[in-house]
Amino acid sequence: MTKKRIKICHVASVDITVKFLLLPQIKFLVNEGYDVFAVCSDGRWIKDIESQGIRVKVIEIKRRFFTPFSDLLSLIKLFFYFKKEKFYIVHTHGLKSGLLGQFAARLAGVPIIVNTIHGLYFTDQSRRFKKRLFIFLERFSAKNSNLVFSQNKEDIATITREKISLPEKVKYLGNGVDINRFNPEKFSKDFVLTKKKELDLDPKCKIIGTVGRLVKEKGYLDLFEAIKIVLKNHSDIFLLSIGQEEPTKKDRFNRSIIKNYGIESNVLFLGERNDTEELYYLMDIFVLASHREGFPRSVIEAMAMKKPIIVTDIRGCREEIENNKTGIIVPVRNPVKLSQAISFLLENSQKREELSDKARKKAVKEFDEKIVFNRIKEGYKMLVENISYGNQVDY
Repeated sequence: MTKKRIKICHVASVDITVKFLLLPQIKFLVNEGYDVFAVCSDGRWIKDIESQGIRVKVIEIKRRFFTPFSDLLSLIKLFFYFKKEKFYIVHTHGLKSGLLGQFAARLAGVPIIVNTIHGLYFTDQSRRFKKRLFIFLERFSAKNSNLVFSQNKEDIATITREKISLPEKVKYLGNGVDINRFNPEKFSKDFVLTKKKELDLDPKCKIIGTVGRLVKEKGYLDLFEAIKIVLKNHSDIFLLSIGQEEPTKKDRFNRSIIKNYGIESNVLFLGERNDTEELYYLMDIFVLASHREGFPRSVIEAMAMKKPIIVTDIRGCREEIENNKTGIIVPVRNPVKLSQAISFLLENSQKREELSDKARKKAVKEFDEKIVFNRIKEGYKMLVENISYGNQVDY
């Protein structure tokens, strides 16, 4: 079997996952000779994805848990689609799409099933019931996999410890970005003034930037409180938020909540953007105050853009940032410590320069997306060769 005959389907819950997270690796696989399709719920980015030569099948997959009727309907549609297209590999992303997509692929007789865990949905601090529930779901999901990719190493340890999957089935994937796209050398110093003018920002203001969906889990409320504290001594700062609203999520919040913190004159919500590299270039400090992550790409993008970075002490972030070397790590859910870190960097330009320089070097060395692409390529090759030589794919 040659690569050109291998049909692959990548399955995600929403179009933004395909557009902003999966598209580079999908295009890499196309260039490698694979025939690649995508499945996701309908959304504004479908036409954009299709315009780049990727065939998209719209099947609604609810991101909310426990939507039995909708989930059953999604499972049936996935089953018949996989059966019709006769995919050789189905590669799923995320817990809900992973559960439904892998089970449907197994029922449809797909030879190879791969899942990428972008971050486990529980932590050591999760309530016992929630933790046991998600462990059960991950175990069920893994039983349908031939290969499980994990974006961070801490999750691999957890997967092994909780017996979610056989250790030999789990491979480290990591995360990466286009180092050439996210390169500060592309921009001139004059660009900052031009972009600030475009956004109607004071040319002299200091920009604190964050990237993440508008949900409480991303630590926004902690960040708002921290900004409120920092403004007492640094009235020239401005918080720039990049990320879409999540109207169906339980921990969503309305943008007007910033009035509760008295910072409405110092915050700008930009929503989804295609010019993120330009916006990173504006930032004096990048902050991710998240409560839970897998392996946050926004942090890698900020590292590549040579920004001083503050993150919370959670998995994924700890793997990307070395405290006081490539950034600053603060306790999770602690606005006071977060505000102190922001103030410290605002007042210490030499430290900002030192951290950002080392962050860029680490991003180039460890987080180039080509490294991730090759890991996927090698994983597929291993599984395909096992089948080609008549070996059992399952471990």
